[in-house]
Amino acid sequence: MRMAKDKQVVVGADFAGHPLKETVKQYLAGKGWDVTDLTPEQDEAPMYHRVGFMLGAKISELEFEKALAFCGTGMGIHVAASKCPHVHAAVAESVRAARRSATANNCNLLAMGGFWTGPRLGMAMADAFLEASLGDGYEDWEGFYDYHEIGYVECEEFDYEAYRANGFSVVNPRDAKLGPEPQHLAF
Repeated sequence: MRMAKDKQVVVGADFAGHPLKETVKQYLAGKGWDVTDLTPEQDEAPMYHRVGFMLGAKISELEFEKALAFCGTGMGIHVAASKCPHVHAAVAESVRAARRSATANNCNLLAMGGFWTGPRLGMAMADAFLEASLGDGYEDWEGFYDYHEIGYVECEEFDYEAYRANGFSVVNPRDAKLGPEPQHLAF
């Protein structure tokens, strides 16, 4: 698998996200990232959902650990990518949200909207997402990792039919308690 720690990432965009994707791609390449781009020229780019499927498949097939997706809003491409097994996709419109998607939710695909996200913000969000992992930066919040790790595992292993058969309750739930929020966290 091509890992973010080894500066490997896959990207893709529809026509609306293409300009932002190009900016972020060039930025990452300038920082030494090996960026695999699944989309052709802007006027030949597939529809947003098809790009989402392509990117999601790269995660599902264990070819890449993380992906960056770009469409007009980030919403449609994120929904499509989420249809692929083992994809935990997020949409972000801030650096804090991009980082938090990785640190708290262990997301492996970040979607950005070219209509809303300027080039510098897109570059900063890519850095925040790609350079963070589950639990990073919140080690001093007692129970943070355990709490969010349970959420990730229950989402990863979610079986709707078993959930339904269990009266719409999680089967074999685990518990973790968050300690008091540290005073210095600002989000």
